[in-house]
Amino acid sequence: MTSHSLKLTRMASLVSLAVFHMGSALAQEAAGTASSDKEKNSLNLNSVIVTGTPIGTSKMKASVSISSLDADQISQSAPTNAAEILRAVPGVRAESSGGEGNANLTVRGVPISAGGARYVQFQEDGLPVLLFGDIAFATPDMYLRADGSLSHLEVVRGGTASTMATNAPGGIINFISKNGKEKGGSIGITKGLDFNQTRFDFDYGAALSPKTRMFIAGFYRNGDSSRPAGVTAEDGGQLRANITHELDNGYIRLSVKHLDDKTPMNMPVPVRTVNGSISEMTGIDPRTASFYSPYWTRDIALDKNNNKVSTNVNDGLHAVSNAFGAEASLNVGNGWTLDEKFRKSTNTGRFISIFPADNANNSSGMTYATGPNAGKAYSGPAFTATVFNTSLDDLGSTSNDVRLSRAFELAEGKLATTVGYFTSIQNVALTWNFNQYLMQASGDKPALLNSAATVAGSPGLLAQGTDVWGGCCNRAIDAQYKTNALYTNLGWEKGDWNVDASLRYDKQNASGTYNQAVKQTYIQANTKFINYDVNHTSYSVGVNYRLNKDLALFARTSDGIAFNADRIMFGNPLDGSTPISTNIVKQNEAGVKWKNGDFSSFVTLFQAKTSESNFEATTQKFSSNTYDAKGLEVEASYKIGAFRMTGGLTYTNASITAAADKSIIGKTPRRQAKYVYQIAPTYTMGDAVFGASLIGTSKSFGDDGNTLTLGGFNVLNAFANYQLTERLQASISINNLLNTLGYTEVEGDGHAARSINGRSIRATLKYSF
Repeated sequence: MTSHSLKLTRMASLVSLAVFHMGSALAQEAAGTASSDKEKNSLNLNSVIVTGTPIGTSKMKASVSISSLDADQISQSAPTNAAEILRAVPGVRAESSGGEGNANLTVRGVPISAGGARYVQFQEDGLPVLLFGDIAFATPDMYLRADGSLSHLEVVRGGTASTMATNAPGGIINFISKNGKEKGGSIGITKGLDFNQTRFDFDYGAALSPKTRMFIAGFYRNGDSSRPAGVTAEDGGQLRANITHELDNGYIRLSVKHLDDKTPMNMPVPVRTVNGSISEMTGIDPRTASFYSPYWTRDIALDKNNNKVSTNVNDGLHAVSNAFGAEASLNVGNGWTLDEKFRKSTNTGRFISIFPADNANNSSGMTYATGPNAGKAYSGPAFTATVFNTSLDDLGSTSNDVRLSRAFELAEGKLATTVGYFTSIQNVALTWNFNQYLMQASGDKPALLNSAATVAGSPGLLAQGTDVWGGCCNRAIDAQYKTNALYTNLGWEKGDWNVDASLRYDKQNASGTYNQAVKQTYIQANTKFINYDVNHTSYSVGVNYRLNKDLALFARTSDGIAFNADRIMFGNPLDGSTPISTNIVKQNEAGVKWKNGDFSSFVTLFQAKTSESNFEATTQKFSSNTYDAKGLEVEASYKIGAFRMTGGLTYTNASITAAADKSIIGKTPRRQAKYVYQIAPTYTMGDAVFGASLIGTSKSFGDDGNTLTLGGFNVLNAFANYQLTERLQASISINNLLNTLGYTEVEGDGHAARSINGRSIRATLKYSF
């Protein structure tokens, strides 16, 4: 039986399990009806949030900026991956143009200087997916999929993120799972209408006994992706489940997750840049171009044991994650509450993508090396395709967070005390291998080419491993980071006042090795050792005052750290003999929360000062910069009858205040737009719901020298749902309805840039029971 058949068989078994329980579930109300009492007409300012707070509290009482999105709100923006969901959150800059992972993400003017999400922590149910957000070729969103298991999303910007999590001074993004409280479930099928994709989803929650309930959900998909490459680029899925037992004094919960998914990685494509302005090249549409192709040969990579490994370029990102979690919340007596979260994860896979080392040029003497025209003369444009082939050997982690809380009566008010202890072991083991090929400059099933410069007997091969980019990028990394963090929070509430202060002491021990191959070989004598300790004390102090039940003012100051992992390797020694670089963010914010009937708003003034050290893989450059960003963040919602509108606006004025390169001081940090905005209207008409979202950005610069311009653009998404019967729903969603071209990044010399995806249309049929 083929791998494809095995996956289909597993999915069929899971769907059968859901259908088996359908008979007893039909008597229950359709899934989702329990959410009808939510504040659908507001920003849920009175709802209790759990992210970034030591104990659950309402938004109106908390002195932090936090957004929450439920499943209905998420569907409005027609996201195609987990990171695209975050486009709808004010203050968050989510560059999700890379596909199902490798997103660049930050908040409120904190810089994106090399990729990933250095200052923001992705969480699932309150624990980190990966402890570091900016590991090269291994970002947390690669191991995260949004499916029917997602209850809602909570996003904290700034504030207590510095003290409530490690490596999260910019914010926390917490994907919170369903746990079976809402009985019933659904099964659904989604088809791509203008591209080849089929996806099956299911979720089901039920009571196993009066005090025990379960939940299970998953998906499986197969297809070409929205950037057709002529190959099966998407293949895989996820299964998540949990079981909860209620106790007289709390609850305990066990959970499991299995992710095995292959998806393409979208990299920058060759472009022309004239006077700082980017233009596309003939035959390469940045919205749809894919250099995955049926005409690739196997890419031979070097593993860390000096073995040759044959890999399939078209596998793209192959992410495999298996996790077991345990959670408990217990009243242990005398008013004390113990909260415990534990997760053990194994994360492995491979990252393969095609990066253009130059933009296309015409040259003579080339022939097709692969494809139906193999051996024939080729006279068109060609470019050097660098295959980023990285083995994700071990990104497994063990995390535990335990906290003890109690509220005391004090001075006619209430003093809430929390003390917690977080521990983590994060492995960072990767093996890089970059080979270069001569490739036809076409965004549609390109072939490899031969020329006088290619290696005889190896179709299209120009350079291998240590012959690429000065031998920089055959790297073997095998590191481990042990983190222990003690934190405490004091929160005092009296009348309309809420005041809180928190401290977090992080201590991290790093150990392991890293090596750089020479002449296609890892030489053991060249091994560099990692052996150092770093620590930092973070703080956050905030105050919130409610003028009345619908109007509150708040202010906060905080200091937090993001530790480095692989980004500082291959530079200064990491054996403890020299100081270890870290990244510090200091923030101030003040704002107002206001609810008036069917109108809600959340307005925040902010300032963020960032000091960081960095290494960028594609430029091979180290940097040490400081940044200052000031701005305004607005989130609002309004409802009138069947019409609802939510939206947000973020204004940011950021500059580089210090740098080793004096020429960039005073410049605007790369990819930092002054304005980012979101507008999402919906209208309900009988059994139909229509919605759209407009997500826009003003222009920004593609480099710190401000010589390259990324033009501003708007992306319009739309959806329509129709309730065919009480339990059967049909829907259609369109991502990038107007097929907008919008660049999110450009290489420093302007030869390549990455755009958002073009238009994609999906139709779904869903049955709820």
